[in-house]
Formats: sequence, structure tokens, C-alpha cells
Amino acid sequence: MFTWLGKQGGGRERVGGADLVQTVTGGLRDLYLRKLLPLEEHYRFHEFHSPALEEADFENKPMVLLVGQYSTGKTTFIRYLLEQDFPGMRIGPEPTTDSFIAVMYGDTEGSVPGNALVVDPKKPFRKLSRFGNAFLNRFMCSQLPNQVLKSISIIDSPGILSGEKQRISRGYDFCQVLQWFAERVDRIILLFDAHKLDISDEFSEAIKSFRGQDDKIRVVLNKADQVDTQQLMRVYGALMWSLGKVIDTPEVLRVYIGSFWAHPLRNTENRRLFEAEAQDLFKDIQSLPQKAAVRKLNDLIKRARLAKVHAYIISYLKKEMPSVFGKENKKKELISRLPEIYIQLQREYHISAGDFPEVKKMQELLENCDFTKFHSLKPKLIETVDNMLANKIASLMNLIRQEESNMPTEMVHGGAFDGTMAGPFGHGYGEGAKEGADEDEWVVAKDKPAYDEIFYTLSPINGKISGISAKKEMVTSKLPNSVLGKIWKLADCDGDGMLDDEEFALAKHLIKIKLDGYELPGTLPSHLVPPSHRKPFQTAE
Repeated sequence: MFTWLGKQGGGRERVGGADLVQTVTGGLRDLYLRKLLPLEEHYRFHEFHSPALEEADFENKPMVLLVGQYSTGKTTFIRYLLEQDFPGMRIGPEPTTDSFIAVMYGDTEGSVPGNALVVDPKKPFRKLSRFGNAFLNRFMCSQLPNQVLKSISIIDSPGILSGEKQRISRGYDFCQVLQWFAERVDRIILLFDAHKLDISDEFSEAIKSFRGQDDKIRVVLNKADQVDTQQLMRVYGALMWSLGKVIDTPEVLRVYIGSFWAHPLRNTENRRLFEAEAQDLFKDIQSLPQKAAVRKLNDLIKRARLAKVHAYIISYLKKEMPSVFGKENKKKELISRLPEIYIQLQREYHISAGDFPEVKKMQELLENCDFTKFHSLKPKLIETVDNMLANKIASLMNLIRQEESNMPTEMVHGGAFDGTMAGPFGHGYGEGAKEGADEDEWVVAKDKPAYDEIFYTLSPINGKISGISAKKEMVTSKLPNSVLGKIWKLADCDGDGMLDDEEFALAKHLIKIKLDGYELPGTLPSHLVPPSHRKPFQTAE
């Protein structure tokens, strides 16, 4: 059993961000090596599903995998995030990127070829050597000193072919390579061009290879500035329809719409939408370092569940084999009956159907196996993994939650991410409740004459209107009572249950903000406080 923290004597020692990563990483690695790896090796899990995990698999930074047809802007997207070129980068309308490129941090700029990369124990790519020279000659690591890459690594993939081009053989199993990466990355981004929504056979197979990794997938509809609003609605609908045919999940995938490159927008009528979508995508990517420990924990749980199911399948096949005669015929019968065996094991061990590997793939792999060399079921190995899932994993999850709440949020910085954080070009700057934040004059003043006309029709007494009178006017906005209640609380600065002319003007301004599609502030910003209420309001705070 490993020690969560170095402090002795029963006390718990507080750990910082780096210490937490090391603690969790060490815990995950120890769990895998001592609890799960023996089960995998005993039932030959690595021959059927995924190679054994190594040190680098636990230590590596969060990775983002970009996948899409050629000329959808994958490499340009990386260039947009980094705000600089990287070794091996090629951009063009034709299929330019013909290699997998791992873009990672390095003190000096340079590239490492695939054959050298897979023997580096510090990189999480050693197990890619099984795909042979045809793949390794099309794999490289691009290193450069970029702030963004201190937090995440990005995997650029070859453009997926369409039409006649997809008949060209790559010389290696493209989908198997994608599946290998999908099991290890933190985010999978599928890029689509607004003008090329067709999903080719190769792209469809690529997406299907991500089975079981649906929670990692995000979709980017790129180059959306090249169509107008009406066309964009049709394109979005067509994209969702196409995705629904190849991604087998009841949930709707998150689609980010925009134009992800550092060039002027060709069509600016959807500029506000593109900015909001880019901000949401940046937030999703920026959160990856903070969620990395949870992602690795989640992937280990999925691996453990699959390893258990694999053990049940292999041990069942072993049990059904005859001891002397008819072995080959029995093997063929068992392979053909594999779907029925799945159902039987589901009922016997109370396992979800979603935990079982794909039937056709399993049948193909079993064709070349000698069932007599399989091992019988060892309950102790299963119990060890069950104990890991029930107790050890839960303890580690609690540690992650407790320490995450006590340490600052770790975010991705640098490149395009810094351009959206602060200053007048930050998302939402000068809009909604933030309008007028850097102006001397009260922003509501420009519309106050019109609000005053309404105010004096409500028969104010001693310069104020009652809540009932204000309600009659505010409900004409048709906003829900819950929203109007919040607006009332923000506008009633002195809390006397009545509104003077400035407070009423503020309430109307907040209603306008909400009707324009912006969110209301949690507390009233100082620049929105009515001039006659500013001094006592600030004193009260």
C-alpha cells in the first residue's frame, strides 16, 4: 500500500500544486503496477487491447489530439494557439501534413524523428514502436520554448483523405494509431470546414475508433466566417446530422463555431458569436491541467473495468475447451458464439454491456490464438482489482478533491490565451454590465431622460415609487419573476423597499442588459451605482 503523503504520525500534510501532481501520479502508478498489471499480464490483455502503461504515461502533461479531413485548419489552429510557427509545420489547401506531429515544450527549438522518439523513456510514445517503420517515418516531435506548451502538448494528425484519395494506402493502421492516442490524450478535437462537411469513409472509421472516449471529444466548426448567418444555420444542422450517423451517443456533442486563425473575419455579422465560442473553447482547453489528475484516474478505472471483462472472457473460453480431441472445431464454435457468451457473462457477473470490447474486433483477434494456453479464472486477481476500484480509487479521488480546493487554479497561459484574459479586447469587455466601466460619466445617464418620463407616470411620493408601482412597469419586460427579483435587489441600493429616479433608471438599464442577452452581475459593479448613492453605498461596504 502506498503512502498518500510524506508526513508521519497520523497527521495530514498540506501539499501544493506540484506536490499534489506528484502524490497523485505516484498513487496511480503504484495502483497500476501492484493491483491491475498482474491481471493484465495473466490474461494477455496487452495482446488484445492496449500495451502496458509506463512511467511517462503517468508523468506526461495533458495532451490535445487534433483530427480532421485535410485543409480543415488543424495545423493553422495550432499556429493560432501558439502564436508562432513550429518545426515541421506546413500549411496549404492540399493534404500538407502527412505525419503525426507531437508539438511539445523544449528549451531549444528543434525536432526529433519517430524512431528516436519511441526509445526516449521520458516521452509517452515508446509503445508506438509496434506500428513499425511505415508509421515511425511519419511521426515526429516538434519542440519549442512556448509558454502554452509548458502546460499542454498538442498532437497534429495527418489530414484525413476523402474521395479517390482515401484509397491510397498509408502503410500502417491509421485508425489503430488514432485509437492509441485517444486512450492517452485529455481532449480530442474534431475539426470541420464550413464548406466541406462530408464525412469520408476514412473519417468515419477514425471517429468510430474513439469508441469509449466520447467524454473527451469536442467539435470545432472552423472557417465559419466564410458563410452568412442563414447559411451557417444550415451548415450547423447538416453537421449535427452527419455526426449523429457516426457517433453512437445519445448526448449532443459540443460544437464550437468560429474562425480560428489570426486573420480578419470575412463576414463580421456573427463576430459576437465567434468571440463567445472561442472563449468557451479556450476555457475548456485551459482547464485541462487542473483536470489532468482526474482524467488519468478516470482512464485507469476504464482500463480496470475492461481488464476484468477480458479476464472473464478468456477464462470462459479456456473452461469450454476440450482436453484432448476436437479443439479446433470447438474454437471456431466459441468464436462464432461470442455474442451469446457476452450476454451469458453479463448475467453471471452483473456486468454492463458497455464494458465489453467490440465483438467483431475480438473475434478477429481470437482467430490467431491458442485457447489451450489461456488461463483459468483466478478469483484472487479479480478481488484485488475490485478492492482497488472500491477503496483505493475512492481514497485517491477524495485526496484530489480536497487538495484542489486548497490550491490556486492551474491554467494554460501564453499565446492566444493571453489575448482573451484582460484589456479592452478581453471577452465581454465594455459589454452588458461591463459597459461604462472605464468611463467617468454614469453609463445609465444617457438613457435617463426616457426612464424619467416613465418614472413620473408612476406617481412617485416624496421622490420615490413603491415596489408595487415599480413591479407594474418591470413586468412589462416579460422577464421571469426570478430575474426581476434579482434586478430589484441590485437596483434598490439603499434597501428601503422603494426606488428613487436614479434607482428606477438603474433597474430599467439592468432589464435592458438582460433583454440584450447578457448575464446580470452577482453584485452591483461600482460604475453602475447611481451617483447620489455612491458615497453611502461604498461606506456601507
